[in-house]
Amino acid sequence: LEWLLQQFKEYPVALELRHRSWSDRPADLLQLLESFGAAWVQIDEPKFRGSIRQNLLPNVKTFYYLRLHGRNAAQWWKHDASEDRYNYLYSAAELKPFASAAREAAREVRKAYLYANNHFSAKSVANAAILKHDLGQSLGGEYPQEFVERYPDLKGLVRVLPDPLLRTPS
Repeated sequence: LEWLLQQFKEYPVALELRHRSWSDRPADLLQLLESFGAAWVQIDEPKFRGSIRQNLLPNVKTFYYLRLHGRNAAQWWKHDASEDRYNYLYSAAELKPFASAAREAAREVRKAYLYANNHFSAKSVANAAILKHDLGQSLGGEYPQEFVERYPDLKGLVRVLPDPLLRTPS
C-alpha cells in the first residue's frame, strides 16, 4: 500500500479498503494515509465477518469520501447479474446518519464527496436526492411522476415534471 501511495503522491487519493484486516490496527493505517494525504473511503455495504470496521469520520483535512453501496446482503455474493448486489433502496431514516456524518465532515475538510452506488433501478438517484435535501442543498431539475411514485420518500422534496397529457396545446 505504501508503494502504491508513493506512485500516486501527485494526485488526491481515496482508498476504499473493505477487508477487516485493514481496520485491525487503525492507528498504523491512519498514520500511513495521513503521510500521503490519502482519504480513507468510508463505506456502507452489507456487513459480514470479514467486513472492515469504520467510524464515518474523515482522516485528512483535504477531502472526505463516503460511498453507499446498499445493504443487499442476500445478493452480495450470489447474484445472477453483478448489478443485483446494488439492488437496495435506503430508507429516509437509514440515510440520516450519513447526512449527519457528511455535515460533520464538511466542518473539518475542504471538500466532502458522497456517492450512492446502489444504482440498480435508479435507487441511487432517489437516495442522493434525499441526502441532498437532508443536507439542506437545493434539488435542481424535475423528476418524472412515475419516478416519484416508485420512490415515495421523494414526494414533497422534488419538483415533478408536468404530465404531458395534461399540457395545453400551443
